[in-house]
Amino acid sequence: MDFTAQPKPATALCGVVSADGKIAYPPGVKEITDKITTDEMIKRLKMVVKTFMDMDQDSEDEKQQYLPLALHLASEFFLRNPNKDVRLLVACCLADIFRIYAPEAPYTSHDKLKDIFLFITRQLKGLEDTKSPQFNRYFYLLENLAWVKSYNICFELEDCNEIFIQLFRTLFSVINNSHNKKVQMHMLDLMSSIIMEGDGVTQELLDSILINLIPAHKNLNKQSFDLAKVLLKRTVQTIEACIANFFNQVLVLGRSSVSDLSEHVFDLIQELFAIDPHLLLSVMPQLEFKLKSNDGEERLAVVRLLAKLFGSKDSDLATQNRPLWQCFLGRFNDIHVPVRLESVKFASHCLMNHPDLAKDLTEYLKVRSHDPEEAIRHDVIVTIITAAKRDLALVNDQLLGFVRERTLDKRWRVRKEAMMGLAQLYKKYCLHGEAGKEAAEKVSWIKDKLLHIYYQNSIDDKLLVEKIFAQYLVPHNLETEERMKCLYYLYASLDPNAVKALNEMWKCQNMLRSHVRELLDLHKQPTSEANCSAMFGKLMTIAKNLPDPGKAQDFVKKFNQVLGDDEKLRSQLELLISPTCSCKQADVCVREIARKLANPKQPTNPFLEMVKFLLERIAPVHIDSEAISALVKLMNKSIEGTADDEEEGVSPDTAIRSGLELLKVLSFTHPTSFHSAETYESLLQCLRMEDDKVAEAAIQIFRNTGHKIETDLPQIRSTLIPILHQKAKRGTPHQAKQAVHCIHAIFTNKEVQLAQIFEPLSRSLNADVPEQLITPLVSLGHISMLAPDQFASPMKSVVANFIVKDLLMNDRSTGEKNGKLWSPDEEVSPEVLAKVQAIKLLVRWLLGMKNNQSKSANSTLRLLSAMLVSEGDLTEQKRISKSDMSRLRLAAGSAIMKLAQEPCYHEIITPEQFQLCALVINDECYQVRQIFAQKLHKALVKLLLPLEYMAIFALCAKDPVKERRAHARQCLLKNISIRREYIKQNPMATEKLLSLLPEYVVPYMIHLLAHDPDFTRSQDVDQLRDIKECLWFMLEVLMTKNENNSHAFMKKMAENIKLTRDAQSPDESKTNEKLYTVCDVALCVINSKSALCNADSPKDPVLPMKFFTQPEKDFCNDKSYISEETRVLLLTGKPKPAGVLGTCKQKPGTETGSIINVNSDLGLLVLNREQSSEATETGVSENEENPVRIISVTPVKNIDQVKNKEINSDQATQGNISSDRGKKRTVTAAGTENIQQTTDEKVDESGPPASSKPRRGRRPKSESQGNATKNDDLNKPINKGRKRAAVGQESPGGLEAGNAKAPKLQDVAKKAAPAERQIDLQR
Repeated sequence: MDFTAQPKPATALCGVVSADGKIAYPPGVKEITDKITTDEMIKRLKMVVKTFMDMDQDSEDEKQQYLPLALHLASEFFLRNPNKDVRLLVACCLADIFRIYAPEAPYTSHDKLKDIFLFITRQLKGLEDTKSPQFNRYFYLLENLAWVKSYNICFELEDCNEIFIQLFRTLFSVINNSHNKKVQMHMLDLMSSIIMEGDGVTQELLDSILINLIPAHKNLNKQSFDLAKVLLKRTVQTIEACIANFFNQVLVLGRSSVSDLSEHVFDLIQELFAIDPHLLLSVMPQLEFKLKSNDGEERLAVVRLLAKLFGSKDSDLATQNRPLWQCFLGRFNDIHVPVRLESVKFASHCLMNHPDLAKDLTEYLKVRSHDPEEAIRHDVIVTIITAAKRDLALVNDQLLGFVRERTLDKRWRVRKEAMMGLAQLYKKYCLHGEAGKEAAEKVSWIKDKLLHIYYQNSIDDKLLVEKIFAQYLVPHNLETEERMKCLYYLYASLDPNAVKALNEMWKCQNMLRSHVRELLDLHKQPTSEANCSAMFGKLMTIAKNLPDPGKAQDFVKKFNQVLGDDEKLRSQLELLISPTCSCKQADVCVREIARKLANPKQPTNPFLEMVKFLLERIAPVHIDSEAISALVKLMNKSIEGTADDEEEGVSPDTAIRSGLELLKVLSFTHPTSFHSAETYESLLQCLRMEDDKVAEAAIQIFRNTGHKIETDLPQIRSTLIPILHQKAKRGTPHQAKQAVHCIHAIFTNKEVQLAQIFEPLSRSLNADVPEQLITPLVSLGHISMLAPDQFASPMKSVVANFIVKDLLMNDRSTGEKNGKLWSPDEEVSPEVLAKVQAIKLLVRWLLGMKNNQSKSANSTLRLLSAMLVSEGDLTEQKRISKSDMSRLRLAAGSAIMKLAQEPCYHEIITPEQFQLCALVINDECYQVRQIFAQKLHKALVKLLLPLEYMAIFALCAKDPVKERRAHARQCLLKNISIRREYIKQNPMATEKLLSLLPEYVVPYMIHLLAHDPDFTRSQDVDQLRDIKECLWFMLEVLMTKNENNSHAFMKKMAENIKLTRDAQSPDESKTNEKLYTVCDVALCVINSKSALCNADSPKDPVLPMKFFTQPEKDFCNDKSYISEETRVLLLTGKPKPAGVLGTCKQKPGTETGSIINVNSDLGLLVLNREQSSEATETGVSENEENPVRIISVTPVKNIDQVKNKEINSDQATQGNISSDRGKKRTVTAAGTENIQQTTDEKVDESGPPASSKPRRGRRPKSESQGNATKNDDLNKPINKGRKRAAVGQESPGGLEAGNAKAPKLQDVAKKAAPAERQIDLQR
């Protein structure tokens, strides 16, 4: 029953009046005119309303009768009546009239219809007040209009849009939360009929709907938003085209004037998408167009919009519209930083709401995790961690890997976010187990990674790791048993590097505690200049252990001043760092100290924050006596098999071993906490276990903590002594060492105890049973070192009669000839292990005596030197294997270095012996070089070795393995940094600058390089280039900063050396010439690398008398020992000629063979070195059973032989050429063997096989026995050293079976000769 059923104009009834020409009123209703009062009018209108309400469309007579009344009610008098009740009643009448006369209205004039509907619309505003007495009539009006669809008649009007707009605005404005669902339903019916049954929706009408979706309006009237939302859903198919047209006008054509809502298009799209995505079917492609806009701000707005659309929980836009999704992902790589930032922020919601899209996001987040902008890298971490904290299943391992990488970011803010995020994940999923074992396993690597960061140099990183450990890995606020269980199983599951980091953390905290303890001790002493100086040094040391050491210095000084003034504060601090302080006491002390230093008027107090940092580092928040007792109980449960080891993912054996290692570490930092009979009983139980590592750790714990056992726990003492004796005599070497030290540390009658061990062991030594020698030798060595007064003399006869004559000078067994340069520990023969321990015994014996009155040290040094010269085969009977020789060379070199740490022995080490020791760092065996370099670095950083030993690192420039060179450089940086810092922190150190100042290493380095066995001809460009690389390896690190004009100082040293002679051979002109040549190369390097070296030196350097003679008066040495051409070659960095596998002809007149003729295969072999596998750089394959063989030709002057040439091949038996093995290095790997060509030189292929290249300064036996040396210059260095490390790490005897010939390589060489292609093999 609506006007759309028959949309024809109602003209049939127009003009019809009653027979008498008067208006007919319902019975009982008098005439309604302007003559009556308003109240009377209302009374009469109510009766009219009731009449019309009761009428229906079928009452034709009544319809005809009341037609004049209907026309009368539409007069201006009623439509403009000032009384709202009159207007309401009239509106109700008109609505019923439209219902009764439908589908034809009794009004013919379009203007009149417009006036009527605008009038009715205005009356609908009364719906707003639901508490009004007239609300029911308003509701009736709305219901009537909606049911009849009266407004549809307006479609015939030209300006119907004005009516509809007014209607829509009215309805949206009056709807409120007091309306029931019927009101909303009738409003929807009314509006939806207009939208769906009309010819279209104009922009103004659309605006009247969409304006309710804008956030500002939405927040003002939630009901109007809901009404618009339901209306749009109901009319989606009709209104979608109108919406598409609107967005097309604004987004594509840029006509923002089409609507006042143009500036809100993105808000509207978001709301429309949330209402029904179908409303935007045609709009989404337009957004793809906008994503590619040239305007960054516009792209940003679209990205923000799409982020909400794609990320909303129920959205399937990404799967429904893949092109738009891919286009959106492209904005992750946008050039505009805010766009990239917004894209990254979106990823978090997307991961949480749409896990299926994680795969698409991963690659883009990977790129952004390396974004140059700090904020973007930071937000990538936040995105991933936020999703992971919601549910770990939302992020894959690759995403977590990005966070892992950022823990090493160059920016602190990013590193901190990554570390804290990972820590939170670990606590949530591993400690609390919120997602089960599978999730815990997925993030189990976090604990290791976080602890690895403790290796970083930044103090901020270290402090954060400590904070994470105390709050997330092992939360300090847990109860003691729970806390120790957490620590026990954490320690058992850490990887070795993480364990070392954790141990280092405890060590650093303990050291800081000792610094604070020493500071408090200084406060107890009377004030003096020395006391103030010592206190200042201690404050600087403490400040270095706090964030931002520069600011920390001021705060630490202030804190020190407060400590001096406040005795109670000092007592609290003393309690905090006392060995007996419990974790609960520590917590109270920290709070009390912080309370005293707090300032209520200063909410942010940097001083207080810095003090808190200090207190947190020194407070024992994890370990006390109760904690140690709990740890021991846990270990006992593991031993008994009643612990939860398997549930925690740790085997019982691992738990016991790790638990004891943990206790061992804690015994260093908290020894007092161990002093209880219960703890020691458990440790005695461990001593009886079969696991050697467990017993060793238990002995060491007794050694560290048992100082009061003898007096306080006699029962423990009586049980412990026989066990220690047994371990010292028949335990493992490590157990024997710890047992001897334990006896020496905790017993007062140690002389008697040690004698009971020494005498039977010294009498039972038998070299024929080497496997039973190792432990006795270890025990005897440590006994003689710890009690030299008692055992030095008896040991001398043991050394002379047994150690040297019977053990070291005899080879009883024949080694396995497998060609390997190194073997695992378990494969080393017992005899060699005994010899290594014998060498260590000699060193310990001498270190115990600390004097050379008996000249025993001289004899020992000669023995060690002989072992180095003989390459480990002291008897030279060739019965010992190559790998065993490597072990003995390492032992001999390490022994000399150990003796050098004692001043009385350092003085008697000759320069030749020092040089032999230095050459170990260039040993042919990778492991020997590696271990020796580590020992050297360890002794240097502790300032135990003289400065000259730092010069040995210069030889590492010749190491063929990239990692070894990098390690050596890091060692140099660390050593130089420590020495400079030590000089700054210790004012007294200025008196010992000769032994501390890093720059003073230059003279030692120059002298060492001048005596390098590879440096045989002072004018050989290739050898000089090697020297230059070694010099620069050291000088580069020294010249990083020009502190105190150090560049000029180093230059002055090199110049001064030229005014002296070589103290090693002062009268040999060639030796001095080589020394001066190295000086000139050094000066050349310093001058080329620094413009500041020409300034005046701040002081005149002092040269070491051991290596250089006193300058002679009136002696002037201004000669240049390197030619200008050589100088240019050294400075331009022109590469040395590379190795060539065959005969190579060189253009006449050239001095170096850098341009040579090779065939394309050989050229590729060398030129592809940059692309070859990194495996050759790691040393992993260095000491294989079939190593690279090196065929070399001894340098001679005959024209038919090749000068200083080597041919590299990979396994001559197969004749294969490998680009990965034995290849020529770049200049940075100076020292590897290279292949050179001289003019018109050829290989005589029909002649005898070429002899092997001399080992590092030592001739092969065949040559030394049969042939005289052709060049006198080569004689000097031949008597010392060993074979230089080569790229392929060949076996020294590798060519013996092959007779030094490689036929296939010679064939290659023949093919190479006529080739026309010229290649610089270094490029």
